[in-house]
Amino acid sequence: QVQLVESGGGLVQAGGSLRLSCAASGRTLSLYTMAWFRQPPGKQRVFVASVRGPGDNTMYADSVKGRFTISRDNTKNTVYLQMNSLKPDDTAVYYCAAGDYGTGISNYDYWGQGTQVTVSS
Repeated sequence: QVQLVESGGGLVQAGGSLRLSCAASGRTLSLYTMAWFRQPPGKQRVFVASVRGPGDNTMYADSVKGRFTISRDNTKNTVYLQMNSLKPDDTAVYYCAAGDYGTGISNYDYWGQGTQVTVSS
């Protein structure tokens, strides 16, 4: 079992930055592909970014490429999502997930409770 707890969300103006953190307990994160998903108001949860493997291979949704960076610190058992140049369309609840490789929700077995990110125009 893996327990995931996100933090770092909040209210930011367009063009600003936030860094989300996802702290894990129960098992080491290095065993899993780690990902961030987001769910905008009234919409489905969608893939944002993932990091996997000993080489920390990363993958991003087209909508965040060049603006968001996913990383992990195995010594702290924590995954991060650095979000720059934020836009109002980035407003969503952001979820951390642990599981197998891929962009689908079903690829991930463990989820955090989510953290709200609101970007004002």
